[in-house]
Amino acid sequence: MLGPVILAASRSDRMRRLISAAPVTKQVVDRFIPGETVADIVPIIKDLTAKGLELTMDVVGEDITTPEQATAARDAYLELIDHLGRLELGERVEMSVKLSMFGQALPGGHELALANVRPVVEAAAAIGTTVTLDAEDHTTLDSMFAIHEELRKDFPQTGCVIQAYLFRTEADARRLAESGSRVRLVKGAYKEPAEVAYQQKHEIDKAYVRILRTLMEGEGYPMIGSHDPRLIAIAQELAHKAGRKLDEYEFQMLYGIRSDEHLRLAAEGHRMRVYTAYGTDWYGYFMRRLAEKPANLRFFLRSMVSKG
Repeated sequence: MLGPVILAASRSDRMRRLISAAPVTKQVVDRFIPGETVADIVPIIKDLTAKGLELTMDVVGEDITTPEQATAARDAYLELIDHLGRLELGERVEMSVKLSMFGQALPGGHELALANVRPVVEAAAAIGTTVTLDAEDHTTLDSMFAIHEELRKDFPQTGCVIQAYLFRTEADARRLAESGSRVRLVKGAYKEPAEVAYQQKHEIDKAYVRILRTLMEGEGYPMIGSHDPRLIAIAQELAHKAGRKLDEYEFQMLYGIRSDEHLRLAAEGHRMRVYTAYGTDWYGYFMRRLAEKPANLRFFLRSMVSKG
């Protein structure tokens, strides 16, 4: 019940100021966002890859208001890619990008976002890795999918994200599976109206399994974005039935959540990729992590009480 309330708060400037000012906030935020700069995050990357894990890196920040901010976002990813190349970690670490951060919502935003993200995709390919386009709210998806299709003409490994709670996603999954795309399937973490999205957990879970079956039986590369033990087990079963080898799909989970499970899946031979965010504009990302799971909110509230 609290999920929609928290998601609404993620768009509130007043709540942003209140939570950002709370003394305990940084300690809790660090659980999900372990650094603000490339220098902060490089030791995390080295540690996780040394443990047999792979990563997808997200420079947090979405609600930009100027083309200059979009350019700065592009340059932040290029800086990260430069570091990864020098560390020779390109094959273990990919990038996740939100096109809103690249100017998608600005005037001429579709063309601006494509122009800004293309150099990032090119640089990633040059060090042996790739980029996945994150899904945002439903009004942005036609543009995201069009940019994904355009980038794949030159960089076919470019991935995208689909969200199980949207009614449209089953059709999107069939199209992407037929085209051989890399596709991360998540439940969805934005506040969407009942006209476009399932509202009940059991409906979302059922849709997730239907869509995952489509991806596993298709021609693409499924990326299972979930911490749910039941869905992870179902994914393994569907992969087995589809005749997929362990390197023909992967699991993805968030940094700071179920870290023991990351290591367990990697030890079993699965590709396990940790979604790791960093940066200073952490508020929207942090609030969606609280909304996704009551345990995350309880962790935050307990920390506030104990530090009070």
